[in-house]
Amino acid sequence: MGHEPLTKYIVGAVVAIQIAALWLLRRSHPLSFTFIFVAYAVGGTANHNLFLAIHEITHNLAFKSIAANKWLAIFANLPIGIPYAATFKKYHIDHHKQMGEDGVDTDLPTSLELALLRNVAGKAFFCTFQILFYALRPGFVKSQQITSWHIKNVLVQLLFDYLVVVYAGHRALIYLILSSFFAGSLHPCAGHFIAEHYLWDGLDQETYSYYGPLNLLAYNVGYHNEHHDFPSIPWTRLPALKAIAPEFYDTLPSHPSWPLVIWNFIFDPAAGLHARVKRLTAELRRSSNMHSAISTHGSETEGILSSKSETGSSRSLSPSTDTDDTVSRTKQE
Repeated sequence: MGHEPLTKYIVGAVVAIQIAALWLLRRSHPLSFTFIFVAYAVGGTANHNLFLAIHEITHNLAFKSIAANKWLAIFANLPIGIPYAATFKKYHIDHHKQMGEDGVDTDLPTSLELALLRNVAGKAFFCTFQILFYALRPGFVKSQQITSWHIKNVLVQLLFDYLVVVYAGHRALIYLILSSFFAGSLHPCAGHFIAEHYLWDGLDQETYSYYGPLNLLAYNVGYHNEHHDFPSIPWTRLPALKAIAPEFYDTLPSHPSWPLVIWNFIFDPAAGLHARVKRLTAELRRSSNMHSAISTHGSETEGILSSKSETGSSRSLSPSTDTDDTVSRTKQE
């Protein structure tokens, strides 16, 4: 529990790296080897780090003040080039509160994605352009009410992008956008998007962790079972959580490699966008339970893994809360 003061310094350093990189590349052609290599190796890694900084800040774990966390998220958003921090917050909190609920959890692939991206080529396309799916899908699944923080996020981002173009040129802005694309494409760190909640090897485990070295670049997001059990614990303390609760975490299968996850997702016929746990919404569950209660046949309405916990294990460690617009989420047995 609590907040991690180190987060703001890392965010500041990574933003500075991206500003330095865009300045150095301002006269390089966007199709040159140097431009593309730096955008992938440096920019993709840096912007992916900022994606996950915003994820961490979304849980109000950088400052005690809620407003300070929101401003830091907007600041971390700057090198990404496109405003999304304020929008991500609400969608991500819904993901924690109602994970796997169709029409609520925008992390779930849509029916159209399932229909079109079933084979190797389709899955390769998804992995290559998954940042676009994560950016566009939420707007089609569940709209948000615009708040003052959405407006602040957009205005600050537009001002930053304008200053980049004025003082460093349009190629500098292209560098930032390309960095964001690579951060959510066939990048080693991007494997975490797929690793976290897809089903693997015929198991019913809904959430997977990863304990490898790429966590150093990703705010320990690989400790994902731990994060979902205790979303109010900052990234620096998740390894300690795992260490003091080995009976809960050491027994769960985990991923050894994020790049290997991408490879297996594309080429394993059993893996794919279909391999997700989907739950009924609360309204449909109530309707289903009512139908079951009045059924003259005495049969139980089939649930969709509604008794499974949000982690891969079927055990609940404890309820956890976040402040602001994150409400208490008590895990169900």
